Amino acid sequence: MRIRGLEWKDFPAMVDTYFALYDEVQTDPEVGISLFPQKPSFADEIEWFASLFRSVHEGAAVAVIAEEEGRAVGHCAVRPNSGPESRHVGVLGLLVDQKWRAKGIGRALMIEALAQSRGKFEMVELSVFATNAHARRLYESLGFRRWGTLPNGLRRNGRYIDHEWMVLQLSPPAQGAGPSNR
Repeated sequence: MRIRGLEWKDFPAMVDTYFALYDEVQTDPEVGISLFPQKPSFADEIEWFASLFRSVHEGAAVAVIAEEEGRAVGHCAVRPNSGPESRHVGVLGLLVDQKWRAKGIGRALMIEALAQSRGKFEMVELSVFATNAHARRLYESLGFRRWGTLPNGLRRNGRYIDHEWMVLQLSPPAQGAGPSNR
């Protein structure tokens, strides 16, 4: 396995992996990623990928690829939070092709993405299904801590799943800054 930066040639494999989730969720409703009610169009995915690629090229985001057998089999991206006053917070997304899961690829991707995020973001947050114990253990082993749960925050196939948020502090808060009391 090789971990490397995002390249334009990764687009087809990344879209294939994402689109496969729409079939996978039919057999495993607890697949740990939120999906749109309908599979996005190929044009939507081009727009998403171009935005990610541009953000990485401009230095605003981090994206790393796991390559096996010459093909992207997973990716991890950290993009700035969309709020104008919370751009110091990176939002992490991780996806590994079903055939390549449970082989350490997610961990390797996250380690590299987090290393590249230091100095770019002060903290990184992510969300996870409360039922996804494997992912939660991975995140905790890398230093993430849970900061909140939205009970029944996700509804899939008529079933409710709690949605959890986790955070990793990459650099200490500025002098005098403390937790918000609001």
